[in-house]
Amino acid sequence: MSGDDNGSGFVRLVLVSHSATIAQGVAELAGQVAGPDVRIDAIGGADDGSLGTDGGRVLDALAEAASGAGAVVLMDIGSSVLAVRAALTELEPAQLDRLFVADAPLVEGAIAAAVTASMGLPARDVADAAEGARSAAKL
Repeated sequence: MSGDDNGSGFVRLVLVSHSATIAQGVAELAGQVAGPDVRIDAIGGADDGSLGTDGGRVLDALAEAASGAGAVVLMDIGSSVLAVRAALTELEPAQLDRLFVADAPLVEGAIAAAVTASMGLPARDVADAAEGARSAAKL
């Protein structure tokens, strides 16, 4: 996790992965480019420490993130996507209005979102930046 929910108006990022190590590593990398003002929550692994996605932790993270300037949610694969989708069905409409789920690669999307969030841009712009990472050429 990077930064604090200090009421600064910066969009928050929620990263959901099958692996706690992957989620924490991506959060650390994104936090380096975002700086301390952007809060990044890493949700990964099952509650027993194994690979998997804990739907309850995902729901709690999304409910908490649905405040302030809002949040952009990025996921890796499979059940992390399903857990986010399931959590969204449990939230109130006002909470859903503050959450933007990005259809983006986890690492590249998180970096693009972190940079954009650090500029103080709104959540829709942060999500668009994450989704734009799908077409970023590496070579």
